[in-house]
Amino acid sequence: MESLAAGYAARTENVNEPRFVLLLFLMMSNQMRRVVITGLGVVCPLGRDLETFWTNLVEKKSGISALDCLPENGIDLPFGGQAKCFTGDIENFGPLEKSLQRAIKKNQKVMCREIEMGVAACQMALAHSGLAAPESRKPERTGIVFGSDYILTRPEEFSDGVAACFDSEKHFQLRRWPTEGRPKVNPLWLLKYLPNMPASHVAIYNDLRGPSNSVTIREASSAASIAEAVATIRRGAADVMLAGATGSRLEPLRALHFTVSEKLASPRTVPGEMSRPFDAARDGSVLGEGAGALVLESLENAMARGAKIWGEVIGGIGSAVGSSIAGKSRDFIRIATKNVVSGLIAKGQSAGLKLQSGVCHIHACGKGEIDSDRSEAKGIQDGFAGEFITVTAAKSYFGNLGAGSAAVEIVASCLALDRQILFPVLNCNDLDSECPISVPNSSSSAGDAFMSLSYSSQGQASGVLIRRVLSA
Repeated sequence: MESLAAGYAARTENVNEPRFVLLLFLMMSNQMRRVVITGLGVVCPLGRDLETFWTNLVEKKSGISALDCLPENGIDLPFGGQAKCFTGDIENFGPLEKSLQRAIKKNQKVMCREIEMGVAACQMALAHSGLAAPESRKPERTGIVFGSDYILTRPEEFSDGVAACFDSEKHFQLRRWPTEGRPKVNPLWLLKYLPNMPASHVAIYNDLRGPSNSVTIREASSAASIAEAVATIRRGAADVMLAGATGSRLEPLRALHFTVSEKLASPRTVPGEMSRPFDAARDGSVLGEGAGALVLESLENAMARGAKIWGEVIGGIGSAVGSSIAGKSRDFIRIATKNVVSGLIAKGQSAGLKLQSGVCHIHACGKGEIDSDRSEAKGIQDGFAGEFITVTAAKSYFGNLGAGSAAVEIVASCLALDRQILFPVLNCNDLDSECPISVPNSSSSAGDAFMSLSYSSQGQASGVLIRRVLSA
């Protein structure tokens, strides 16, 4: 059986382009187990239950609104994709047994918001799959791979300690920190912000004794987590895996950082018009928060229990291109996107799936940044050898959710495959002439498969290919 990472292939696009390393997750062969999706969970600005989420997509309702989660002074960020549907109440975690409710509620004191959203998405995915009850699964054969952003500590965690070190003139005295400041800090504060804690909490609450892992590569985290989870099932180490990611670009320090390090969309009279991937009038990204989770199973396991199948994961690809060598052209995004698309096309061909217009759709990263959108669109066209493939981008509805973006987007495309309706790119009223793609209209079909693409501003890219299961 093939290993998760069969090898690294280094090649050059041409003599003028940088070399890169492409990690191929070889996840298709006649000997490998087929892996399907049997559960979906989501927490995002469009809702925290699948029907509300889907209804808002097809009715073209934006989740971008006035923010109430940031300090009123110091951060000039009036609008964003805040998941206001998620308050942290235990009811937000989906249907739970009383004992599990008590366990999660007790431990919320060591969960920041990002971790809470990730745990909630996983619990809802388990319930959706029909595997919430412990007796419905084998603990030793069930695991989790979950992604996140690097999670920043909120400043208030240290406020009491810092205050204890002020002298009578309100000057901070560092020498007082070891004896007077540090004892005021909650000794468990770090547990609230470790990026491996979403997977840890979910594994403990649900007695998942199978493989467990965490991935932290910004927007590329979701697809990488899914690829790793699928490979875990394919190599026989588990029958069921949870996968996905959680993220937030609305944590105060991170939001402040993005206001000075990235080009953000200008405020508009109608906030829902701010996020406009691939539109000629776009002027930046919108910050948001959210989490998505999938339950993955071997096909035989899903069929044996009569589970509804939402899609089959054909393969996953990762690519990394150093952004520093591409200058200001953002060309590394084009190269990384092309590599991912080309690799997924090869996966589709191995699975007997001819990927072309009308057969599949692309769920692009679509951040709404001028140069990045153009580079991604050109990378998609390069990968398809010039063919125009239908492209959608759910960030137009809720902004950039960080690591959680692609997981939420994959849930959206799985629902689109099931309903056979592809939601349009919101606010893309005048397609940028330098974005060589086709965008869907309200009557477009989702096709029989989709590619999910995502990339970080550091040059990491990832993607997965998922198709409808028409027959076992």
